[in-house]
Amino acid sequence: MKHIKHIIAICLIIVLYGCFDKKNNSSMIGIKEQILEEKVDSLLSLMTIEEKVGQMNQYNGFWDVTGPAPEEGNAELKYEHLKMGYIGSMLNVRGAEEVRKVQKIAVEESRLGIPLIIGFDVIHGYKTLSPIPLAEAASWDLTALEKSARIAAIEASASGINWTFAPMVDISRDPRWGRVMEGAGEDPFLGSAIAVARIKGFQGDDLSAPNTIAACAKHFAAYGFSEAGKEYNTVDIGTSTLHNIVFPPFKAAVDADVKTFMNAFNELNGVPATGNSYLQRDILKGKWDFNGFVVSDWASITEMIHWGHAKNKKEAAILAANAGSDMDMESYVYINELVRLVKEGAVKESIIDDAVKRILRVKFELGLFDDPYKYCNLENEKNNIGNPAHRAAALDMAKKSIVLLKNSTQLLPLKKEGQKIALIGALAADSNSPLGSWRIASDNNSAISVLEGMKKYTGNSLTYKKGTDVSIGNTEFIKHVNINTTDRSEFKDAISTAKKADVVVMVLGEHGFQSGEGRSRTKLDLPGLQQELLEEIYKVNKNIVLVLNNGRPLAIEWAAENIPTIVEAWQLGTETGNAVAQVIYGDYNPSGKLPMTFPRNVGQIPIYYNYKNTGRPIDKDNNVFWSHYLDVKNTPLYPFGHGLSYTTFEYSNFNLKESIYSINDTIKLSIDVTNTGNYDGKEVVQLYIRDLVASITRPVRELKGFELTALKIGETKTIHFNLNKETLGYYNNNGDFVIEPGDYKVFIGGSSTTKLERKFTLIN
Repeated sequence: MKHIKHIIAICLIIVLYGCFDKKNNSSMIGIKEQILEEKVDSLLSLMTIEEKVGQMNQYNGFWDVTGPAPEEGNAELKYEHLKMGYIGSMLNVRGAEEVRKVQKIAVEESRLGIPLIIGFDVIHGYKTLSPIPLAEAASWDLTALEKSARIAAIEASASGINWTFAPMVDISRDPRWGRVMEGAGEDPFLGSAIAVARIKGFQGDDLSAPNTIAACAKHFAAYGFSEAGKEYNTVDIGTSTLHNIVFPPFKAAVDADVKTFMNAFNELNGVPATGNSYLQRDILKGKWDFNGFVVSDWASITEMIHWGHAKNKKEAAILAANAGSDMDMESYVYINELVRLVKEGAVKESIIDDAVKRILRVKFELGLFDDPYKYCNLENEKNNIGNPAHRAAALDMAKKSIVLLKNSTQLLPLKKEGQKIALIGALAADSNSPLGSWRIASDNNSAISVLEGMKKYTGNSLTYKKGTDVSIGNTEFIKHVNINTTDRSEFKDAISTAKKADVVVMVLGEHGFQSGEGRSRTKLDLPGLQQELLEEIYKVNKNIVLVLNNGRPLAIEWAAENIPTIVEAWQLGTETGNAVAQVIYGDYNPSGKLPMTFPRNVGQIPIYYNYKNTGRPIDKDNNVFWSHYLDVKNTPLYPFGHGLSYTTFEYSNFNLKESIYSINDTIKLSIDVTNTGNYDGKEVVQLYIRDLVASITRPVRELKGFELTALKIGETKTIHFNLNKETLGYYNNNGDFVIEPGDYKVFIGGSSTTKLERKFTLIN
């Protein structure tokens, strides 16, 4: 094969590669890196400027590769570019057979035979879907999160894909932004830990293995702070927020050896992220020494024209390339402009060389030059797509993601026999919406519905009534969801059924396509007529278990005040119904904790646990001149870290040995946690700190540790935490990490509102 002949010819030292003692890990790593750079440099030296720019060009899938090549139009040009080696990557081509066909053209018909990297949005699974990422974050279970990403990688790689545009590590405090469903919530410490777990899951221990895929940390940077929670909007935040809230998960991704970054649609300090040298050159590739490559988001290079930052496509190409955006996703700007710009001197060829080396490096690390068809095994695809073990893991992840928000009258767990259960809500019987957004490789209507899951428990009398539709008409990923606001024709039947029931289970919330990219909302209530239906059912039967299906925090203040039991079940993917049924019937004790604050109403947004104290935090003089609202409490509806269990946990013996520590000391803390209830259960023990006086004001609380621990009835465990200068310090406004002497508080408990605290002093 042509590509192998070239590599053998230019890389004589490859023979040496397998001759070193693999027990000498540090030596081997150095040798491997040296050999990798030799390969990249040697191949680069053979490339024309046109071929180099081609590697920086990514096209969407453009024809049915199982059929004839296109004969005219833009698709024909793309096909010619593929044969000429002018495409470095394609996205949205999937299936082992189809990927093999496009890869075959790139490898066997282009001059140098450089293989393609095939990208796809593998966001929360491929064919088998786990819960949406925000729901997975509610598990606080890093092992399960890594396994979920691992299974997604196994299925995607079996279908020809070797690069995912995930994880999204944007921190966001605004649930109006639809893409909160795609991230890990509002906290940088939790978000960083989850980012690392997902990257490890996607990339595995050996990126060259045929069942791993390159990960992509996105969106760099600050996209989660889009003004008003509106998609593609501007961002205007201070440097303290940028360095202490936005950057940490991205830095953690670099430290976890993530192979690619994606820049963002937003601007920052008046400069679109795609053309932002500070973000891409100074921070990412400079200060953090990232050696992977940066891909633009879809057409974001040309969007700099709409921003008013570039006059035309030529200027956009100059700005993006010089700023460090290495690959152009679907803008057609690099392929059409860069060669001429290099020849004119507007862009240095060294800029091009740096970008191409980064792209080639990842391709070598994926093992594509050794076997470009390694991801195109039909037998592997057949055996790995949607197999039972993957569904079992998706079910496990779904159960771990459920959060019990309220259970004031202990309606849950339901008795398994002798009760009349009314199941109400269109979402209860829906097998499509629970798949959530970003599930483009999965099959429509492939989720287990809540109705199907509950029917497996046959000891009770179960009657289902829709009550009201959430959406009307067809719902598709690329279109808006039409919400029912007028049809109450099935209210009467649902109310009549509820009157006769011992317990009413109502499944209400958002349709799966109401969250995700482009799905910003100004209202966070139950869409359509669902709130009205809930209140009508409550009038005839107050024994209601409200099961929420949603992709973001909702403002459900009426329900929180009136409904005795509320279960946050998100959009849980393929095994949704089985997970919900097993939790509400008590076969699984919920242990999830909120990764994002639930507001009382939209007017409180942004609301988050790690806020600043302000200069007037309390009403000390019994007047109006303090930081508050006139019409609602400052407190959230449900705080970050909140989540109940069917059992209860008691915290005691909070141990902090000393009251004074040196800045360089490791501070050891411990606390006893006892299961004092009647069920075995799991608790997420959370540690927070507060730096009381600092040169830059610090939040009232900051998460700095957590441990998920299982406790049997009556069991006590001692949980240990360590604090050090890495966890006690912060970034100043220049982006420098500082640790300052002074007084600190430390809190441990089951949520961000825990009252258990100790105090210590740091000295130089």
